[in-house]
Amino acid sequence: MRPLSRKMSGTAIGAATLVLLAVIVGCMQLPLIGAGGLLHPARHHLTAATPRACRDAEFAGAGVTLRGWRCTAAAPGRATIVYLHGIADNRASAAGAIARFVPRGYDVIAYDSRAHGESSGDACTYGFFEKDDLHRVIDTIQPGPVILVGTSLGAAIALQEAADDPRVTAIVAAETFSDLRTVGTERAPRFFTQRTIDHAFEIAESQAQFQVDAVSPQRAAERIRVPVLLIHGAEDTDTPPAHSQRVFDALKGPKQLILVPGAHHNQSLSGPVWDEIERWIVGQGIKP
Repeated sequence: MRPLSRKMSGTAIGAATLVLLAVIVGCMQLPLIGAGGLLHPARHHLTAATPRACRDAEFAGAGVTLRGWRCTAAAPGRATIVYLHGIADNRASAAGAIARFVPRGYDVIAYDSRAHGESSGDACTYGFFEKDDLHRVIDTIQPGPVILVGTSLGAAIALQEAADDPRVTAIVAAETFSDLRTVGTERAPRFFTQRTIDHAFEIAESQAQFQVDAVSPQRAAERIRVPVLLIHGAEDTDTPPAHSQRVFDALKGPKQLILVPGAHHNQSLSGPVWDEIERWIVGQGIKP
């Protein structure tokens, strides 16, 4: 019986060794997986038709080509609204805003953010490079009031650009995060240790050539003086309302925060809230 026992013992040791190696390799791969998830959100290609009031357009971003829509109001434009979509989305989500605001005399621009939809670019940097893309889109707009309307990722981009762009007249920011490191840590899988998360951020920074801690709508808010309307779902567990509250507290100019009862992430921009957005924009007295 001894030879058999030795054989079984050797098999058990071999299996345990393989399991240990698998665990080690898995732990080594987790930061790479985390960095990949951060930089490369799912790309959803555009399937919606171009709205009747719009035409297809291309914008030269910061080293990328941005594809979008340029929508012109039938009446003389009161202002230009630039709509910025959320993570893993595309410009199709602007359809409701286009249908509402173009007939009311607002020109609207909507485009796919870098690494999203039909735009080029491989990595999402959450405003680090995207704010430069937005700056170049605004360069194409005739002089006049510019209102940024963004949701989630788009809200964060809008706030970071508005901090240093005097052409921005007002901002509507729904479901923004306060800073990338905090929201990335909060959204990381529970089995990720803090060390794994920190390593994932380091890999992401190296691969996309950006700085995680430079991505902070909260710090950008300290330099914003134009009116800002913040909107957040009260039941948002993906990006908790505390993120918008921190941005709100940092703002120095006119500001308002709307918490939408019962709304989770990507649910705060309901019909009645759009009515409030329109009243707020009109209330700013924005004129061409």
